[in-house]
Amino acid sequence: MGVSGCGKTTVGKLLASKLGIPFYDADDFHSDINKTKMSNQNPLTDYDRIPWLDSLSNHLKEWQLKDGAVLACSALKEDYRVILASKTKAINWVVLLGDYNTIKLRLDQRQNHFMKASLLQSQFDSLEIPEYGLQLSVKNEPETIANKIIKSFYGQE
Repeated sequence: MGVSGCGKTTVGKLLASKLGIPFYDADDFHSDINKTKMSNQNPLTDYDRIPWLDSLSNHLKEWQLKDGAVLACSALKEDYRVILASKTKAINWVVLLGDYNTIKLRLDQRQNHFMKASLLQSQFDSLEIPEYGLQLSVKNEPETIANKIIKSFYGQE
């Protein structure tokens, strides 16, 4: 979890590959209305996010019943994480943390994504860093981050 541009997708895909489980990007589950809203540089409201989060919680339950999965999701607020975990408690939370300038530079360089750098401040304003889970700096290479996650949750490298 973390703000847009922190590396959730890059690290998530790498982690899923190393673990041999599926990867999913929560952005792919947004409604067309939400995607259009963000493309027009309008931040989503909590009301916009509730159906999306509820759908993701259903998927998390399904994936847990199989072999698990890696989900890259902003999950910026504790209320959002409560909804995500409402149908399964088997979630290993990982927070990718970086400062505004580092993340903005990444977003400025990203092409063809509906989330624009102009919305980044709204994400930082909403971010509630949990007191649980694994917190890792985005200044580390994705490979290093994935290995730290595996070591932390699975005791292996």
